[in-house]
Amino acid sequence: MAARITGLVLDCHDPDRLAEFWCAVLGYEVIGHEPDGLELGLPGVPLGAGPPTLVLARTDHPRRGKLPLHVDVNPVGGDQETELRRLLALGARPADVGQDGTESWVVLQDPEGNEFCLLRKELDTDRPG
Repeated sequence: MAARITGLVLDCHDPDRLAEFWCAVLGYEVIGHEPDGLELGLPGVPLGAGPPTLVLARTDHPRRGKLPLHVDVNPVGGDQETELRRLLALGARPADVGQDGTESWVVLQDPEGNEFCLLRKELDTDRPG
């Protein structure tokens, strides 16, 4: 018996704004409306059969300090440099969390300042299933 990660929850001030960003980044759609937020995922993919969903939970409490968990994304159908330009055009911003410049990944922030990393390795498929 084992458990599987089926969803990640991200506290945020404006779920609608972040949904627009993360849907564009991941190719997700809003698949659920919660009383305090939105659930994003791949349309038509049953829970647990694909990548984890992303729940954007509205909060009025500001985040303090670096997130103890962050999302890593890989380019699909292009290289890291091309994907970086796309993410920046969508509203991502460079983030400094103490990198020394030799990393193979790029640290970014979403529009609310949540860190995530763009990894170098290109995936050879754009969607599971």
